[in-house]
Amino acid sequence: MEHLKEGFENKTIQQPLTKLEILKKISAGTELRNAINDIVHGGLGAIIVISNSKVYDCFQGGFKVDCEFTQRRLVELAKMDGAIILSTDFKRILYANTLLTPNTNLPSMETGIRHQAGERTAKETNSLAIVVSQRRGETTIYNSNYKYLLQPTEDLLRRATENLQILEKQREIFNELLINLNILELTNLVSIGDVCKILQRIEMIKKMTKIVNEQIIELGEDGIILKMRMKEVIRGIEKEDKLIIKDYIKNHEFTQKFLESLNFEEILDVERIAKNLFNQTQDSTINSSGYRILSKTNLQQSEIESLISELNHLEEIINADHQLLIRILGANVDKFKKEISHLREQILIGKRV
Repeated sequence: MEHLKEGFENKTIQQPLTKLEILKKISAGTELRNAINDIVHGGLGAIIVISNSKVYDCFQGGFKVDCEFTQRRLVELAKMDGAIILSTDFKRILYANTLLTPNTNLPSMETGIRHQAGERTAKETNSLAIVVSQRRGETTIYNSNYKYLLQPTEDLLRRATENLQILEKQREIFNELLINLNILELTNLVSIGDVCKILQRIEMIKKMTKIVNEQIIELGEDGIILKMRMKEVIRGIEKEDKLIIKDYIKNHEFTQKFLESLNFEEILDVERIAKNLFNQTQDSTINSSGYRILSKTNLQQSEIESLISELNHLEEIINADHQLLIRILGANVDKFKKEISHLREQILIGKRV
């Protein structure tokens, strides 16, 4: 088997590809995805393994190809039995008609020999294996210990469109909650429940965005319009999220990790969020520091920091004595008071700011 090691020597062990990296490699419009589609439509089966420094120990036999990857070549080689080995960068076909020999003691939930071999090879070598089922016409991706069933483009486009519509609805609800929060902050009537509800909605949007983004990446060229729509839907969310947390919670890192850890069912429990983030009930009142509202003025960040450091929260800043504001802001005080007065008017009539 010495000849099989040629081309693998002196290579560093590659880290498993992330899910997004894989989806980009096999997205609609790429030569690899086109080849997979041709294999499926031709009623063929295939195992395609992406090489790394450990893969050569996991196959035997076959023959060396070492040619540039093309859609047509891959389809032709899939007509033979055995696995096809591609280079780490997906640009060359290294071997064909090989027999995969992974450790059979590795666990596998698969029933077919082809899928078992692909799954175990991916686990043993921390590599990527793509298995096309001849009987079912399905394509399964194995990446280290991860498994993913490739979706037909038409089905994926429909699901991505439906999920994007859900995301758009979530954004509408968020906008309404944000308008309400603006009013409550200026009238000093914010409750912990109000803050938790908007953080809840932001986390829902983030989780939905992750799902839609993965689908759009897999759609490749077919997902360009959906990608533009998604970017518009989530515009400004990240900034608002950071400022809301900064206004109400000291431990930003814990807050982010806690919210990310919740599944869709858990994120609906506002009382749980309130107790974990504030250690109080959602009916308790709370004051905004003012970072988010003040960021909508022309104040410099250093001036915002000085105001909050001196006056603690938004209500005190808005109602502060003129002389005190002069001491903090200097010549900018009149401009600031005009801006905050205009901002207050816009907020209280329910406009988005």
